Amino acid sequence: MPPPPPYGRLRALGHHLVEIHLWLREELDRIRDSLDGDGPGVRPRELRAHCLAFCASLTRHHTGEDTGAFRVLAAQVPELRPVLRELEADHRLVEAALRRVEDLLGSRHPVEEVRNELDTLAALLETHFLYEEKKLTAALNALEDGRTEELLGVPLPPEDR
Repeated sequence: MPPPPPYGRLRALGHHLVEIHLWLREELDRIRDSLDGDGPGVRPRELRAHCLAFCASLTRHHTGEDTGAFRVLAAQVPELRPVLRELEADHRLVEAALRRVEDLLGSRHPVEEVRNELDTLAALLETHFLYEEKKLTAALNALEDGRTEELLGVPLPPEDR
């Protein structure tokens, strides 16, 4: 992980957002791929743990945005407030989808049902991430104070992914 910028100065926070989103996409893809890991209809033991870790990371990221970057942007770039409200509403939809995935993994449901819910989550996240990146990257890159983890909820992902 790269060292923090000197004196708290942000460098390309918007690009950090994109890196975090890429990492989250990769993690979700790994979970979806693992549904086929042990043969037809068998979920690997690690699936639930991996999924719960992914859900926790995604929740931290969205909570961090809501309480960090979105508040800063709302104060510094008021014209983004409607976009930020839409993104916060998306976060609630994603949270509901995460709960459904966790519920499915916590009981004996067919793999296809889990796969369908993960596909739904992936589609929702892809739309959300693209919209957020399109609307916020430039504004986030212009911020001058704060750190990635405090404003985006999670640190930059490891480079060796």
